[in-house]
Amino acid sequence: MQTLIDDGKLKQLLKEAFIEAIEEKRNIFHDLIVDAVEDIAIVRAIQEGENTETVSKQEIFNILEGQA
Repeated sequence: MQTLIDDGKLKQLLKEAFIEAIEEKRNIFHDLIVDAVEDIAIVRAIQEGENTETVSKQEIFNILEGQA
């Protein structure tokens, strides 16, 4: 016996299940989104750094120590 379900009903059921999962595990989804945003920011920073002037390690330490 085969059960048929129309695409609209299947889509609605999947939406409801996804929303329920997000609501129940909100902190897990929050952490996943935060991690993804941080990863994107790191990639962009690396890409930007590849297109800028190279500086010495000492220059960085001077800036961090307020001696720039």
